[in-house]
Amino acid sequence: MPLPPPVEREHLHTRRYQFEGFQRTDGLWDIEGRIVDEKSYSFSNHDRGTIPAGEALHHMEVRLTVDEDFRIVDVAATTESGPFHACPAIAPNYKKLIGARIGAGWRASLKQLFAGTEGCTHITEMLGAMATVAFQTMWPVLAKRPEHRGTGDKRPPLIDSCHAFSSDGEVVRREWPQYYTGPKPVGAPGEKPAKKAGGGRN
Repeated sequence: MPLPPPVEREHLHTRRYQFEGFQRTDGLWDIEGRIVDEKSYSFSNHDRGTIPAGEALHHMEVRLTVDEDFRIVDVAATTESGPFHACPAIAPNYKKLIGARIGAGWRASLKQLFAGTEGCTHITEMLGAMATVAFQTMWPVLAKRPEHRGTGDKRPPLIDSCHAFSSDGEVVRREWPQYYTGPKPVGAPGEKPAKKAGGGRN
């Protein structure tokens, strides 16, 4: 369902994200992200002079190279466009992610490593979203693991990770019935038949 029609308005700003995932020939995986901010109007900037309408105010790109355990083995970050001459200088700092693992606590680790002057707001924000891109890209690997198929000793980590994967929802009942916590379907073993209304004689 689309958004409801807006009131009359003027378009001022556009932010575009682009994320892509690649399987490499050396057994590793590349996860790439790009952020571009543009204004619909021209404006003056101390370091760049006039920034015309449609020209990138921010343009940052990141490549994470990871192994099958989601361990980061290399990072490349760049600032193609920023509002200040100083912006590109912080990009090499993201090499600190080498050795980190994408998984639980990912966003918290980003805040710890790149808080304040240690990072670029836009690169760090983009990296937060790149975790789910990594999981989507590497699903062929994850799908083979017992814990994700629901055949291991541990409950699949997808359960209760979002609304669709609620443990009492239809998706979990269908895919991982042993971990389903919702009401049993009518007629299922152990399910008592509903009582008739009224309780009197017919």
